[in-house]
Amino acid sequence: MIAPKLITLENSIVNAMSELGDSHNAINMAAGYTDFHCSSRLIDLVQKHISEGINEFAPAYGVMPLRQKVSEKIEKLYGHWYNPETEITITAGATQAIFTTITALIREGDEVVIFEPAYDSYVPAIEINGGKPVYVPMKGTDFHIDWEEVQKLITANTRMIIINTPHNPTGMVLSELDMLRLQKIINGTRITVLSDEIFEHIVFNGDSHQSVALYPKLAERSIIISSFGETYHVSGWQIGYCAGPADVMHELRKVHRVMMQSVSSPFQWALSEFLEYKEEYLQLAGFYKEKRDRFNELMGNTRFKPIVSHGSFFQLFSYDDISDESDKDFAIRLVKEVGVTAIPVSAFYHEKSKKHLLRFNFARTDENLEEVARRLAKF
Repeated sequence: MIAPKLITLENSIVNAMSELGDSHNAINMAAGYTDFHCSSRLIDLVQKHISEGINEFAPAYGVMPLRQKVSEKIEKLYGHWYNPETEITITAGATQAIFTTITALIREGDEVVIFEPAYDSYVPAIEINGGKPVYVPMKGTDFHIDWEEVQKLITANTRMIIINTPHNPTGMVLSELDMLRLQKIINGTRITVLSDEIFEHIVFNGDSHQSVALYPKLAERSIIISSFGETYHVSGWQIGYCAGPADVMHELRKVHRVMMQSVSSPFQWALSEFLEYKEEYLQLAGFYKEKRDRFNELMGNTRFKPIVSHGSFFQLFSYDDISDESDKDFAIRLVKEVGVTAIPVSAFYHEKSKKHLLRFNFARTDENLEEVARRLAKF
């Protein structure tokens, strides 16, 4: 008989809700992909490299031109240079990078601080490696972090703090003060910061993305995780990267080598050339701000109340004025009665939250956004 390693792990709520939605022909506002086509220039580059026969295994840590371009991009945006030879690794998406980093650094009994609501890949990766998640609830309707509470939870066993900015699922964005408080907390400790920054280019409301790379003392103790999928509308390609100090990256690469052979060669070469077109990621915030504002305007005709999103392509809505049901029950009813799939925010907590909040992905065509709002206005 098999003894399960992840006893408490349920089926992904995104998968479960998407499957339910598919069975009811619902509009999927739950899944993390976008409705948009990637640039034709990027497609042309992929086809070029496939046609040229770049179809063998890539180097285990990524093709050097792509690592160099990632290094240049980070330095230009945030002022910190990562050595592409020893400090940048190309991964099979951000989730693999997260799992690899946690596996490399967390051992039996190590404590990892995470902020809830939290992306649902963090805790399983911690637990499967024998670590202990230490949960810190984000506060208020703006989901801010109480750093005094974090400080009280730091022990001799704390080995990692995971941050996610812009944040999934809330759309919260960490500020400069947040980063300085985090820097102060890890000073003089053995704590590594895992900084999930996959939505780094999608920040609104006059905020700016506060990468750990902006803070030298943080950068020397942190691993940045990012992805090309969310930036270029190619989430299905599953290509991401991590950047961090050489000593930490050395340990991470040991695990990376045994997890996988390499990441798709022609796609890496194509991305290395496509990164020259900086406008593709620099204009992303404006593009998604228009989508967010349009969706919120349309939802003004419903009884759902928005929680302001400062970044990412996710928007939370409260249904307090509509129902007292649990968010899971309410989300299921939305699928069955009006054909709209959203994610209950309780899925991002280790203990079921009683908040009446749903997460919607507004990275959808205007036609879909209009139809979703029309359906919800009748609910």
